[in-house]
Amino acid sequence: MKTNDGENKDLSAINELDRAIHAPARLMILAYLSVVDSADFTFLLRQTELTRGNLSTHLKKLEEVGYIRVEKEFVERVPRTLIRLEDAGRQAIETYRENMRQVIDELLT
Repeated sequence: MKTNDGENKDLSAINELDRAIHAPARLMILAYLSVVDSADFTFLLRQTELTRGNLSTHLKKLEEVGYIRVEKEFVERVPRTLIRLEDAGRQAIETYRENMRQVIDELLT
């Protein structure tokens, strides 16, 4: 990319951004999960302010790529869904952060 002052900007790190994380809702989910051991569905529902269906869809996508683990259990006959960040998810967030940092640093220099 050529700027007004003639400098070439290398924004190739944008191509490396993980599409599974880059969606704002999934990034928000992963951000919450990265600071807790686990979270239940209701907690994530409240924190993200997503609808039940929307949250379920995003959780399914994150589970399919191996970034989270979803466990369903019963507590006193009440179903509870626990979500945990997997090691692959933690690594993916770190890689995403580094790629975003490269893009932003390139734009600001």
